[in-house]
Order: sequence, then C-alpha cells, then structure tokens
Amino acid sequence: MTETPRVLSEVPLVLDGLPVRVDRDEVLRFQGYKKGLDIPTADVLALLDDAVSLGERLMVPRVVYRAVPVTAQSADVLEAGGERLHIPEIGRLWGPLLAVGAGICTVGDAIAERAQSLFDQREFPLAVMLDSVGSAAVESLAEYVNDLLCQYALPESLKVANRISPGYAGWDTAEQAALWRLCPGAPIAVTLNSACFMAPVKSISFLVGIGSEARVDHYFTQCRRCWMSDCAYRRAPAAVTVHR
Repeated sequence: MTETPRVLSEVPLVLDGLPVRVDRDEVLRFQGYKKGLDIPTADVLALLDDAVSLGERLMVPRVVYRAVPVTAQSADVLEAGGERLHIPEIGRLWGPLLAVGAGICTVGDAIAERAQSLFDQREFPLAVMLDSVGSAAVESLAEYVNDLLCQYALPESLKVANRISPGYAGWDTAEQAALWRLCPGAPIAVTLNSACFMAPVKSISFLVGIGSEARVDHYFTQCRRCWMSDCAYRRAPAAVTVHR
C-alpha cells in the first residue's frame, strides 16, 4: 500500500497523472456566462463539449508542493521560510496556523498551443472556447490539489484552509516571487519572469494554511465539490467534483 504523502513535507513533492476533470461551469464563466442568469444555446453547448473533450486529451496536469513552518502570524502578515507575506485579513480568514503549503500547478503548453493554432487557422469559436478550457483546467487542477491536501492532512489531525493566490483577495501580485522562493516551479518546468508571469501560461500558484485550528470554508463551501467520503471535517454534502 502506498504511503500517503505528508501535508507538512518540507521536501518538494511532485504530483502528476492526477485524474482531473475540467469544470464545465468554470469554462462558461471564462466565456462570460453568469450561472443561473445566462443560458448557453445548443450550439454553444456542442462547442463546449468539443473543446472540453479536446482539452482533457491535451492537458498534462503537474503540481509541485512544499510546506513551510509558520514562524510568526498577525492580522495581515504571515512569516514562513524567511519570507513575509502581506495578505489582507489572513489572520481572520485562516485562524492559527502551524504551517503554510505553497504550490505551483500547470496543465502544460499543449492546450494554449492548439488554441493559437486554431486562431491562426481562423477557427475562432473553437479557439476561444479551448483557451477558456485551458484556464478552467488549471483552476480545476488547483481545486483538486486543495482537496488532495485535505486528504493528506487527515492522518495528522490537521486541517487545510481554502487556497489563495497572489493577485486575488487583495494579495499583491508582486509577492508571487516570495511564494516561488518557498516553492519554485522548476521541478515541473514552470518558470516565472520579472513581471511575475508564469510559463506555461495555463499555470497557477497557490498558498494554503495548515493547522489543527485552521479555518476551513470561510468564504465558499469547499466541501460541496470534494470527493472524499470519510473526512471528519466535512461541512456539506458533495454536489459536484473535479475528480474524474
């Protein structure tokens, strides 16, 4: 039986071959549809089917993850691994932490390259939809990994908070570099330039809080799309999932 990876591993973990499903609602969100308000036509849904099927064949999900002990914590600052991360209201949102987990996710270059090829061939509807599939694919991968880290934490009686990324929730994009010093993307061939843009473009960095008293589901119900059936901390039944 394979041993469950440790959520507190300070040695970078590389995860690949993950059975991730692209969230179709997320694709439509990137297309500008508002769930419950905008109803896609039959033609749009057929195009969505084609793009998701193509995107799931092309994507190569890979993740690198590393945990770092928290050495100091205040209302808006976390200190870990020699870095000071300035994240508004993080003390209230995540509660007391033992560590933070930093990670980089990518679905590779192939989706973006095929989308560009379709643009060049003037196949604009499929090209635009496939580009949205790529964006949704890496979001789905990040959601999958957040759930997976929750699973890794259970044997150690720890909780994992909802992920955040630089550029969201008031966290300055410039701190992307600090996150990368905690967990570089090199093991999965993801790079970061001086403007804090990643390559491949369909990549996401994230940070999670870890601790026995960490707050979970403080701003959305993560449990509603988590596939685990034996979680002691489940707060709501699963309704959807990004697990194939």
